[in-house]
Amino acid sequence: MPKGKDYDLEKGELEKELDELEPETSDDSIPETSSHTIVPLTKEPDITVAAPCSNSEDAPKVFDRGRGNSRVSHLSRSSGDSQRTVSDAGHDHQIATPHRSRSRAQSSTRSARRLAVKVPKAERRGLFAQLSIIAEISNPYDYTNRMKWTITFIVAIAGAAAPMGSSLILPALADIADTFHVTATVVNLSVALYMLAMSIFPLWWSHFSETLGRRTIYLTSFVLFVIFNALAAVSPDIGMFITMRCLSGGAAASVQAVGAGTIADIWETKERGKAMGIFYLGPLCGPLLSPIIGGALAQGLGWRSGQWFLVIFGACLCIILLFCLPETLRRPNVLAAEAEVEAVAQTKAHDEKSGSTRPGLARSVTAQSVQVKTRKYWAMFRRAFIDPLRIVLYLQFPAVAFSVYYATVTFTSLYILNISIQQTFEKAPYNYSSTIVGLLYFPNSAGYFLSSLFGGRWVDKIMHREAKKAGRYGEDGKLIFRPEDRMKENAWLGAVLWPCAIMTYGWTARYHLSVAGPMIANFFFGVGSMIIFAMVTTMLTEFMPRKASNGVALNNFVRNIFSCVGVIVTSPLIDALGNGWLFTILGVLALVSGFVTIWAMKTFGERWRITMDERMEKAMGE
Repeated sequence: MPKGKDYDLEKGELEKELDELEPETSDDSIPETSSHTIVPLTKEPDITVAAPCSNSEDAPKVFDRGRGNSRVSHLSRSSGDSQRTVSDAGHDHQIATPHRSRSRAQSSTRSARRLAVKVPKAERRGLFAQLSIIAEISNPYDYTNRMKWTITFIVAIAGAAAPMGSSLILPALADIADTFHVTATVVNLSVALYMLAMSIFPLWWSHFSETLGRRTIYLTSFVLFVIFNALAAVSPDIGMFITMRCLSGGAAASVQAVGAGTIADIWETKERGKAMGIFYLGPLCGPLLSPIIGGALAQGLGWRSGQWFLVIFGACLCIILLFCLPETLRRPNVLAAEAEVEAVAQTKAHDEKSGSTRPGLARSVTAQSVQVKTRKYWAMFRRAFIDPLRIVLYLQFPAVAFSVYYATVTFTSLYILNISIQQTFEKAPYNYSSTIVGLLYFPNSAGYFLSSLFGGRWVDKIMHREAKKAGRYGEDGKLIFRPEDRMKENAWLGAVLWPCAIMTYGWTARYHLSVAGPMIANFFFGVGSMIIFAMVTTMLTEFMPRKASNGVALNNFVRNIFSCVGVIVTSPLIDALGNGWLFTILGVLALVSGFVTIWAMKTFGERWRITMDERMEKAMGE
C-alpha cells in the first residue's frame, strides 16, 4: 500500500471492472460455458471489487448516462469502439457533479448490472462440488443478493455449532461431576479445553482453507465434529469425555475463521457490516438456545442426550453444506507448486554458493533432483503445519494488537459470566434446576441477538456518513471507507455499556437480589459486548484484506486461550472474592481497555494502516 494515500477498501481495477459490465440478463440465459466469452478477473483485488449497487452513494459507478437503452448495441461493436466508449464515459463521470451523478444513476443502475458467470460443473472446486445446488461462479461478488444471503445464512447456521457445543453442557456440569465422581473444577476443564481447542485449531483450518478451499474445510470439519461428539456421548470416564469434547470443539471451530473469510469473499465492504452482523446471529444463537436445550435434555433424559443432540445437529449441517454451499475462495494457494518453486530456488542458490553445479553430468543432475524433491516435501510440510503458527506475528502490528486485545478482554468476560451464572443460581438461596439455569442464559443471548440484528446496519451507516463527511471519493466516484471509521459512537456505547452491566450483575448476584436484577444487567451486557465483537471482527478483515480469515483466526486464537484460563479460575475466584468484587475488577479493567483502545485507534489508526501492508510482507516473509 503506498504511503500517504487513503486506503480504498472498495476500489478495484477501474478498467477491468468496466470490461466486466454487461447488460442485465436473467440467470437462465447464462450458459455455464459463457466464461470463455467474458473477460474474467485478471487480478484479485485486495478486499473487494467495485461492483454496481443501488445505493445512492455508489451511483457514480454508472458510466453510460443517458445511453442505458443502447447498451446492448454497444456490445456488438469492436473492442476499440468499446474502449473509446469507456474512456468517454469516464470523462463524463469526472465532470459531472456528485449530486447529478447520484440522481441519474438510480434509473440506469439496472442496465449496468454485472453478469454472473457460472463455472462448469466439471471445473467446480471443493469436496464433492458437483453435488452443490448453488453453482460456483467466477467472481463471488456477482452473486445475486438472494444467493449471498442464502450462503450467509448457511455459514451462520454452521457457526452456531462451536458455541453451542461449549454452552450446551453448562446447566449440566453438576450432573456430569456426579456421574464421573469429580469436582466442579475438573468438570470445568471440559469447557476450558473445549475453548482452548477452539483457539488453536482455526489456525490450521484458516491456512488450509486458503489452499484447499472453504467448502472442503467445512465438510471435513463437520464430519469430524459428528464423530467426536458421538464418542463423547459414550465416554466411560472423565478423561475420554474431556478429550473428545476438546477434539469436537476444534473441529467445529473451523467456521470461526473460515466463516468470516466466506463473508469477505462474497460481500463488498459497504455491505459487509450488515452481513457480518447476520453471520454472527449463528454463533450467538448457539449460546442463546443451547443452555435451554441442554438444561431440558439433562433434566429429562440425562446429560448424555445433549451430546447426541450435537451429533444430530452436526449431521444435518453436513447435509446442508454438501448440497447448498459452493466454493467462494477466489484464488487458492497451490501448496505443491509454491513448495516446488521454493525448493528449486533454494537448490539453485545453494549450488551457486558452493560452486558444485556441473551441468552435463548425470550424477550431478540426479543429486540435484533429489535435493529439490527433499526440499519440496519439507517446504510442503512446513507450509502446512508450521507456518500457520506464524500467525501470532501479526500481533506486532499495533492496529491488529489493539483490536485483538480488546476483543479478548470482552470475550473472556463472557465466559467468566457463563460459569458464574451456573455456579451462582444452582446453589442457595436460588437452588434452580438445570432447566431453569439454562433459561438464565437467555437475557444476555437476547442482547447478542438484538445487537447483531441492528448493529451491523448501524455501523454501515456510520461508515458511509464518515466517508461523505470527509469527502472521500475515489477517481471512479466511489466512497472510500476506512476501517477505523467503525469506531465512532457505537464503539463508545459498547465500551461503556457492557462493563457497567457486568459490574451490576456482580453486585446483584452477590447480595442474592431478585433474579430479575442480574438478568436485566446480562441483557445489556449482551448488547454492549456484541457491538465490540462484530466491530473488531469486521475491522480485522479490513486491516488484513489479503488474509481476512487469518486475522479472524488470530483473534479467536488469543481470545479463546484467555477464555480457557478464565473458565478454569472463575470458580475459585468466586469462592475467594465473591461475584461483586470479581466483576468489579473485571469491569474496571474493561472500561480502561476500551477507552485506551478507541483513543489509540482514532489517534494513530490511519498511520498504522498506511504502513501496515509493506511491513506485514517483510515480517511474515511473504
